[in-house]
Amino acid sequence: MNEFKFNVRAPEHTKDSERDRVAARVVAELIRRGWHITFAESCTGGLAAGRLVDVPDASRVLDRAFVTYANDAKHELLGVRTETLDAYGAVSEQTARAMAAGAARAARAEIGVGITGIAGPGGGSDEKPVGTVCFGFSIGGAVSSCTVPHGALGRAAVRQASVDFVFSELCRLLDIER
Repeated sequence: MNEFKFNVRAPEHTKDSERDRVAARVVAELIRRGWHITFAESCTGGLAAGRLVDVPDASRVLDRAFVTYANDAKHELLGVRTETLDAYGAVSEQTARAMAAGAARAARAEIGVGITGIAGPGGGSDEKPVGTVCFGFSIGGAVSSCTVPHGALGRAAVRQASVDFVFSELCRLLDIER
């Protein structure tokens, strides 16, 4: 009888990454305030909600989140007006703001985050090149937005950089020390 031996060892314990620490600070602050957060994600496909869910006690601040890749989903689930999508496109600050506000409304959350962009490698244009990501933040009904030109970093890197930006911006908007 042949035996196979496996070189099995316990995984090395590593310190929490900076990403994990930032997400944990956001969760802690939301718990402190008694607030809820939701995400409406297109190009990040659930990565932002996933990062939050990696934090213990995330269930105290996140009830639901939305991945709305198609325009129909943005309209049906978040209430993004077809006129907004037609006039400005899916990748626009106007759409990101509407996604954030619509998600907050649908989830009955104090904070809604909208993320829409072009992760690549295709889909870009001269006006909206690959790596362009628009963000919307709805906090207590006040809505803001911005566009970040990450550049053609590669699909995975654009998506991760977008989620990094979201959590960094949440720290700034909520006055959380990083």
